Amino acid sequence: MSILGIEKNQTCWKLRKTALIYLIGSMGTILVNWIYGMFGHGVSSAAMTWMFLYPLVGGALFFLLLDLIVPKVSGKEKYRLFYLLHHFGIVTMTAGSFLQGVFEIAGTSSIYTKFFYGAGAMFFIAGLMVLVFRLIPFAIVDAGKNGTT
Repeated sequence: MSILGIEKNQTCWKLRKTALIYLIGSMGTILVNWIYGMFGHGVSSAAMTWMFLYPLVGGALFFLLLDLIVPKVSGKEKYRLFYLLHHFGIVTMTAGSFLQGVFEIAGTSSIYTKFFYGAGAMFFIAGLMVLVFRLIPFAIVDAGKNGTT
C-alpha cells in the first residue's frame, strides 16, 4: 500500500475514532454519576444524571452523522480549528453540568455554573460556524470533482 493510500485510510477513520472517544466519554460520565450517586446519601441531581447527553449527542452522534454526510471533511485545512472549538464546547458544558450537579447534591448553588454553559455554547457555535462556512463547501466541491456526491 502506498503512502497516499495510508493517508486516505487514516482520514476516513478519523471521524469514527472521534465518535468512539466521545462514546467512551459518555459512558465515563454515566459511571461518574453512578459512583457519585452511591456516596450522595440518596440525593440526586438532574444536571448530573443527564450530563452524559453532551458527549453522546454533541460528540458521538454528531461525528457519526458528519462521517455519513461529509466523510472527507477531516482532511481539510480548517478541520483542526473546528475540532478544537467543538471539543472545548462539549467538555465545558459537561463540566458545567457536573459542577451544577455537585452543588445541587450538596444543597447549595453557584452563579458561576451559568458561565460554563455560556462559554460552552459559544465554543460549540463557533466550531459549527467554522464547519459550515469553511469546511463543508470545500468538501462538497471536492466530492463533485471525484464523481461522488
